[in-house]
Amino acid sequence: MLKHLFQPLLDWYQNALETGGYWIVGLLMTAESSVLPLPSESIIPLAANWSHTGKIHIGIPGIILAGALGSWLGATLVYWLARLAGRPLLMRYGRFILITPEKIQKSENWMSHYGSAGVFIARLLPGARQLVGLPAGIARMDYLRFSIFTLLGSTIWCSVLCWLGVKIGADITKGQMHKVVLSVGGTALVLGGLYYFFVHRHMKKKT
Repeated sequence: MLKHLFQPLLDWYQNALETGGYWIVGLLMTAESSVLPLPSESIIPLAANWSHTGKIHIGIPGIILAGALGSWLGATLVYWLARLAGRPLLMRYGRFILITPEKIQKSENWMSHYGSAGVFIARLLPGARQLVGLPAGIARMDYLRFSIFTLLGSTIWCSVLCWLGVKIGADITKGQMHKVVLSVGGTALVLGGLYYFFVHRHMKKKT
């Protein structure tokens, strides 16, 4: 049932990758790292799996590079928006572009706890990747440092997602669904733990 429901979307994505190549990966990751609710977990693993099985003619190293650059570009857009607009304007009008006061407060709590290194950490964690450009821009963090930390974290994250896509795809092909369940469940458990210990506890609104 789910396969039939999502098959048209999967077909579109595969065709888009075949015709647009790395640009499609970069564009989608740019959207993912800005304010749009588009998870990287649905972008990179599929592309890596199709590349590994020969369904598309783009390489995994290129997917990682395109994903990292797209993440950096999306984060850059958020950074400069926050830096040029400033906190008062974003607090008042940010909700119209999906930047709510709650998101701003949470991201500031994150940055105040971890400092500039929080940019690197955030690129590896769910719930923080899309927000970290806000406090960095508001605080006018050095853009070069912001870019370096963003690119490093994004490259690692895209590499992990590519590995996961290849691993799961190989196990599905072999019919070893127990390994698929363990891989997905283990990854979800690790990400959930990281989210709780590094994000949830420190991004709560301070009273």
